[in-house]
Amino acid sequence: MTDFRIVDVSGPDTFRLIPPCADPRFDHRTCDYWEDADRGSKTSRPSWLEARAPQPAQTSTLADNPFAPPARTDDPNPFAPASRQPVGDPFAAADELFVVPDENPFAPTATRERPLREGVPRKLALLDRGRGVFGSYAKVLLAADEPVAYCQFGPLSAYPRASRLRALYPQLPDAPLPAVVTCIATTADARRSGHARALVEEVCRDLTERGFSAVEAYPDLTLSEDESSGARPAFWHGLGFVTAVDDERYPVMRREL
Repeated sequence: MTDFRIVDVSGPDTFRLIPPCADPRFDHRTCDYWEDADRGSKTSRPSWLEARAPQPAQTSTLADNPFAPPARTDDPNPFAPASRQPVGDPFAAADELFVVPDENPFAPTATRERPLREGVPRKLALLDRGRGVFGSYAKVLLAADEPVAYCQFGPLSAYPRASRLRALYPQLPDAPLPAVVTCIATTADARRSGHARALVEEVCRDLTERGFSAVEAYPDLTLSEDESSGARPAFWHGLGFVTAVDDERYPVMRREL
């Protein structure tokens, strides 16, 4: 295999390294299939590659009332319901997809950094929402400085569609909850070169360092190889995964870390 290096998708520069899908109908850079269990799609959406515009600030209707008494900040109302997010919290989001998942209690503590939210493409904001809690959600493998493979992963709580699929199988262990690999893909020209295997091995090593003891993947055997983001069971078996749920359509692959 050609010399390669693996980089985390952690900003605009590395986001631009994400390679194209083998099937041009789809695009890793605009996919929210796993993040949105109800409306998510893998479809290529070029408009999503544009930077997200800043959200307009929400103002209280009382602020526009010239007869309303001025708001007091030094004497909060003890009977007012507590807000889920502090006023002005830069992490607050109207879009539920951008809610930061629960912190992994087994991972080492670290200083939290603010995730990218505005002035970046929507997908980059989704990949970056775990900053300071989990870390990056994606890696790219470059062979001879050419991006050829892409992997998306993270805590189960970051991917509602994975949680929904996993709930179909009560035989899966509830604790500790696994990390998940939601997408592993190579470009059409780089297939069968070992790049995807090397990338998943690095992801598993990284997840171990982040405190996870297991990782799962969810192939979709109802789709063709180019349409599925979860590879095939034989691929995962070659990486030390076992078939935790043997289903003819949606098997579950699991590896203890």
